[in-house]
Amino acid sequence: MEISRWRVPPEWVWVQDIAIVAVAVFMAVLAHALAMRILLRTGRRRTRDARETVLAEIRTPSRWFVISIGLSFATKFLSMDREMRELWQQIQGFAVPALMGWLAVSMLHALQRIVELRADITVADNLAARRQRTRATILGRIGTFFIVFLTICLMLLSVPGIRTIGVTLMASAGLAGLVVGAAAQPALKNVIAGIQMAFTEPIRLDDVVIMDGEWGRVEEIRLTFVVIRIWDERRLVVPVSKFLEASFQNWTRETSQLLGSVFWYLDPATDIARLREAVGRAVQASALWDGRFWNCQVTDVKTDAIEVRGLMTAKDASTAFDLRCEVREAVLAFVRVDMPEALPRRRVEMPAVEG
Repeated sequence: MEISRWRVPPEWVWVQDIAIVAVAVFMAVLAHALAMRILLRTGRRRTRDARETVLAEIRTPSRWFVISIGLSFATKFLSMDREMRELWQQIQGFAVPALMGWLAVSMLHALQRIVELRADITVADNLAARRQRTRATILGRIGTFFIVFLTICLMLLSVPGIRTIGVTLMASAGLAGLVVGAAAQPALKNVIAGIQMAFTEPIRLDDVVIMDGEWGRVEEIRLTFVVIRIWDERRLVVPVSKFLEASFQNWTRETSQLLGSVFWYLDPATDIARLREAVGRAVQASALWDGRFWNCQVTDVKTDAIEVRGLMTAKDASTAFDLRCEVREAVLAFVRVDMPEALPRRRVEMPAVEG
């Protein structure tokens, strides 16, 4: 049964349509605002920050989604001919899946934001927080990729012509699929490696690693590559699959605490007990030492010198590096001022001169 319309003069039909659209948009915006306020005020007080984060992310896409629903209801009351109505349905077929995909991506980003707020990586023992952030980042990007892919598919399926062409092309897609699969093998390999990395966790955000002889921290983990911030502010971009196929050093795999070493090459006649006391004073006087352990030992004997190694602990890799430099400089200053006889020297035996 056709819906009855108000009797208006033909020249005022467009005014009626504009009024119907305006009322539909106003009611949709009002309903959306009330829903946002209700969702913000309901629930427990301790989860208010999480609700605010989620609502801040989904507010804009959900508003447009509600407006599209309101317009779809208002269409029944508009004075449109058959061609215009078909065009409007095509626009809706593109707009509704796009808005749904936008809303889903926004909700996914909101969940990632909540994980980031609850997982504080600025604390000393941040292993669990880095694990949560890494998994949320990788899975979030994978989820975003599939949501966008599904959204595009739904938008294309809303057009009958494209849907028919797609069915026709599926009959000859075998060879094309092999060609595309061979060409996209490196990309697919990294995507699969990224999914595997989300669960096996060979690296996490803010991990200290040595890759290709470069020391740095994991700054970003993308779907197909990882960005490492080198100590001198350079960026090393590494494919994700390399972390699963090649060996690399991870200095913060289990804990951020690290044992650092310093080497000195001194004369074989050096008083090791006196030198060990100097190393102990330098380590214990440093604010960078975490108080867990230190020692000083002769680890090797060369032709003209001995190798003395000092070990000391610190809370993380960067602090251990600074501690090693500080102790190295302090011991060298002690040797130069108080033990100059410990400096290595070359000995030459002169033959005796017969008188």
